[in-house]
Amino acid sequence: MMNSSLTHLCPATPIAVNQQEAANVVALHGQATRRIAEQRAQLSGSQQIAEALALVNDSLAPQRQMVRAGDVICQAGERFSCLYLLNSGFVKIVSLSSDGREQVVGLKFRGDWLGFDGIANQRYSCDAIAMDTGEVWAIRYEALLEASLRRPALLNLLHQAMSREIANDRDSLMSVCTLPADARVADFLRYWADALANRGLRTDQIKLRMTRAEIGNYLGMTLETVSRALSRLAKAGLIEFAEGGRRDILIPEVDALRSFIQGGMTQAPALLQ
Repeated sequence: MMNSSLTHLCPATPIAVNQQEAANVVALHGQATRRIAEQRAQLSGSQQIAEALALVNDSLAPQRQMVRAGDVICQAGERFSCLYLLNSGFVKIVSLSSDGREQVVGLKFRGDWLGFDGIANQRYSCDAIAMDTGEVWAIRYEALLEASLRRPALLNLLHQAMSREIANDRDSLMSVCTLPADARVADFLRYWADALANRGLRTDQIKLRMTRAEIGNYLGMTLETVSRALSRLAKAGLIEFAEGGRRDILIPEVDALRSFIQGGMTQAPALLQ
């Protein structure tokens, strides 16, 4: 099913960190968190990502690996030993149901972490699959925790990444549960554009790295529903299809998409009541 696997980067190792040292780093972390947060609040999204990558690179010298579309970075069921940091490219997170169906449950961009799902049970629960050519950094979890003893900024970085993942999962669930089809697709495009903007990339034209079927899988919609929603968004002037490929989407005004999504939220049925 998968083209290739990159799990040779990180053979499994037992994870053990001295409890007293862990307590010490928690104390140091509490003292440093406010200062770090104040400094980072003054930086743009792309600057924050660049500084985070530089911090990890300087502190841990991660193992780098080029990936291509279809490469498997980590696979469900494999023993957990590493977290992965995406330096470039795009990655989809895929969960396999008990009846064999694949479900796209997450999208990752430059600066995002992969593999948090493996920490609790010491085995990855999802596949992380490259959608484009890029570079992934493999970081041993044990080494990351040990380095955090010396550099509390690393622990703060890890906590921020986990918090963002929780928030993104919540927002994705809210979109699927509360938005009508057209607004749901608009919200997907808005999310992709915002992710590019936070990385200093252009947002007026985006190249979707997913097929219509994959977008539908991610949004809980059929391929046909996604296609019809995109056509209606184009007819309304909210998006345009670039010449030469249906995956190239022009977004004249991202704020117009936001307004459309807000309108969809007010019109959606009260599913949560």
